[in-house]
Amino acid sequence: MDSTLPIIYLSVLLVLLSGTGIAIFRQIFKTRRAEKVLSRLQKKLSQEKGTTQEYYELGSIYLDKKIYAQAVAMFQKAIKAAQEEGEEKISRIYNGLGFAYFAQEQYDIAIRQYKEAVKHDPQYATALNNLGHVYERKNLTAQALEAYEQVLQAEPNNNTAKRRAESLRRRLVTSS
Repeated sequence: MDSTLPIIYLSVLLVLLSGTGIAIFRQIFKTRRAEKVLSRLQKKLSQEKGTTQEYYELGSIYLDKKIYAQAVAMFQKAIKAAQEEGEEKISRIYNGLGFAYFAQEQYDIAIRQYKEAVKHDPQYATALNNLGHVYERKNLTAQALEAYEQVLQAEPNNNTAKRRAESLRRRLVTSS
């Protein structure tokens, strides 16, 4: 009986350490992959004009790294490239641009970008959720609720929109 307790303790410790080690290695590989793509795209785009996808990808990496000013510049180049290429599916670029402005607390510009994303794809739930979120930050409860309701029309099972819309409805009822 006395010898089983240390074995159990060591087994649990070994499992926890193994899980932590795996998580750390996964993060290292993910970061290395992102850094490799970042380096490749920066080098390529400094030498020649890029595609819509390349600018978008680099902008997304800058967002992940919280380098918002550079992300904005890349998303703007992606929009310009998309217009030149005749690309029609650019709603996610506008959404990324909106997110970059939102992160810099430039809410009015973020709203414009999210609305542009929705204009290009009225069913784009992510942009609608983001629009609702920025309206909440600006204390525009009715507009936020409207945005979340649009999400629920497009995606009735969207948990974010359900949760936020219910919260806003309660807030509107208690403030009336």
